[in-house]
Amino acid sequence: MTPIISLSHVDYAYPNSETLALHDLSLTIEKGEWVAVIGHNGSGKSTFAKLLNYLLAPTKGEIKINDVIANEENMWTIRDMVGMVFQNPDNQFVGATVADDVAFGMENRGIVREEMIKRVDAALTEVQMMPFSDREPARLSGGQKQRVAIASVLALQPKILILDEATAMLDPKGRREMIALVRELKARMGSELTVISITHDIDEAASADRVMVINDGELIETGVPSDIFANAAQLRRFGLAVPFAEQLKEKLRQRGITVPDEYLTTEGLVTWLWQSISTK
Repeated sequence: MTPIISLSHVDYAYPNSETLALHDLSLTIEKGEWVAVIGHNGSGKSTFAKLLNYLLAPTKGEIKINDVIANEENMWTIRDMVGMVFQNPDNQFVGATVADDVAFGMENRGIVREEMIKRVDAALTEVQMMPFSDREPARLSGGQKQRVAIASVLALQPKILILDEATAMLDPKGRREMIALVRELKARMGSELTVISITHDIDEAASADRVMVINDGELIETGVPSDIFANAAQLRRFGLAVPFAEQLKEKLRQRGITVPDEYLTTEGLVTWLWQSISTK
C-alpha cells in the first residue's frame, strides 16, 4: 500500500534560529489511519503539522502527500488535500453565519453555488450543527465552534484532516465531545479520511490507531497507544503526561497490590477493579 503521507530525511529550521525545529524526520502514514502526534511544548509537533499543509517548506528532505511532492509548484494541490483545524476556532471564522463560514473556503475555490449549498448542508449534518446554520459563530460554545471549524474543512473534501491542538481550549466535556465526533467521522468515512491529531490530550491520543512521539524535533517512538502509554517512566522522561489509569496502577503497586502489566484505559481499570472486588 502507498502511504498517503511520506517524509524522507526532513529538516526544518526557523529563520534566524541556530537550532533545528525538526531533524532528519522520516515517517509514513497510511491512508485511513488516525495518528496522534505527542511531545512536550516546543518539541516540533505543530511545525510538523504546518509542513504537511505547506504552510512551511522543509529546509531539507522531501515530503509527499498522496504521492504529490510538497513544494511551491504543488502548493494548492497539497492544500486541497490537507485541511487543518487550529487551537482557537475564532481565528478561522470569517462568515456572518455558520453556513456562510462553511461556504467561505468553497467560494475561494470557485465551486458553483448549487454544489456549495449541498456541501454546506452535508458538512453541518456530519458534525451535528445543521440546526445552528443561521447562528452567528460568536454566539456558539467552544465545542460548537470547533465543530463548525471541522465542517468548514470537511466541506472542501480533504483526504487528510489535521487537528492542531484542536481540543486544547475546550473544557473536559467539550474535549470528550470532540474526540467522540472524530471517532464517529472515522467510523463513517473509513479509509476516505486520514486524521492526524497534534495533541497534549492523552484521551485524544489514546483514541488514535497509532501514536508518534516527537522529542526535540526527532521521532523517537511510534506504536499503538497501549504500547506507548504503558511506559510511564519514558513518558515522564520526555515531559509528557501519564494517563490517569497508569498513575493509579503505580499507586496501587506501591501499596503492594498486584495490577495488570498491560495498558488499561480508565474505563478498563474501573472494570478490572470492580471485577477484583467482586471476586473477594
